[in-house]
Amino acid sequence: MSDQAPRSDRTGAALVTNVAPASAGSSRRTTGLATRILLIQTQAENAGAQEISRLVGAGLAARGYDVHNLFFFRQSRGFDEPANTTYCAPRRPGNPLSFLRFLVSLGRRIRTTRPDAILTFQHYGNAIGGAIARLVSPAPVIANQVSARLTMPGWLQKLDRMMGRLGVFDTITVNSKDMLRDYSHYPASYRQRLTHVPHGFDQKHSTLTRTEARRRFALPIESVVLGTAARLHPLKQLDASIRVLPAHPTWRLALAGNGPDEARLRALAEQLGVADRVSFIGEISPEQIADFLACLDVFVFPSLAETFGLAAVEAAHAGIPVVANDLPVLREVLAYQGEPAAVFVDASDNDALGAAIAAVLDDPELRVRLQRSGEGLRTRYSVDVMVDDYVRIVEQAM
Repeated sequence: MSDQAPRSDRTGAALVTNVAPASAGSSRRTTGLATRILLIQTQAENAGAQEISRLVGAGLAARGYDVHNLFFFRQSRGFDEPANTTYCAPRRPGNPLSFLRFLVSLGRRIRTTRPDAILTFQHYGNAIGGAIARLVSPAPVIANQVSARLTMPGWLQKLDRMMGRLGVFDTITVNSKDMLRDYSHYPASYRQRLTHVPHGFDQKHSTLTRTEARRRFALPIESVVLGTAARLHPLKQLDASIRVLPAHPTWRLALAGNGPDEARLRALAEQLGVADRVSFIGEISPEQIADFLACLDVFVFPSLAETFGLAAVEAAHAGIPVVANDLPVLREVLAYQGEPAAVFVDASDNDALGAAIAAVLDDPELRVRLQRSGEGLRTRYSVDVMVDDYVRIVEQAM
């Protein structure tokens, strides 16, 4: 009989092949088969957390691991799923009955995959995926804290704390030193499971000229174009980027991404009389990010809560000057050898944000300094180093 986990078609329906039963306590490693890793994510969409799990999965597969991906549901039609991907539900559960069916499906798919180790991502991926994994599988659970605590409801923070204390998670990774400090007041039984694994990132350099890139995204060739690639969510504070436009009539703004805040952002642009200068690009794939960045004069990152700021790191390394909200974690991450790779400002202050953007546009020496520091970020955030850390964590956990 074949020894394979379920795969999915493009609609998310499970295609289950025959699976050989496993005896209690048996390990694939003792039979000479590749160690099987299951990555559990929440929604399937083109966003930062999904990009990290994609990079981790691809890196582990390149090192000989048998990698499988399990998503709760598909959020985006444009999501380019990795190999060996299954879904627990065709869409977000909308009522108690559909949520119960989702939980049963999650448990069944974990059992069917028979992983040797499980990596969970994002707060609901950790809480729900970790709890169900413990019920149905003996595999160690490695939780990845890639969500700022500001994004987590209070009850979920308490649940996460309890699960960490009780050992539901064998290891808990965080992606910045700022996050380690954030958890410093947690009980010792939680903190002893924490380990710092900085994100790695793919280099985003386009082969297109700026003119070609702007034509691809239907942006004006001659204008000053500001931009952001982010989920359209209130915590990204993208309204700050729109509010600077009335005082600077030659600037345009391009927003790449989708999310629940889109209607409010469109209404704000109309209210301020700048709707004709705000382009909603929609969701773009990781492969399109480089071309989108090539369109921009300045990457504006006014986010209120981050654990790393992957999009800003990618932009800075691509040579696009970054103006970012003045968060401690962004000052930590967006720096190379003590030199900032971004201009930091209180993004809620419209005048200050506009002045910071204008300074970047008007000062060639400042742009050169930012680009020099941005180029150095690749040595701080190597994908290979990130994957090596996960190899070490997985091997120690099993």
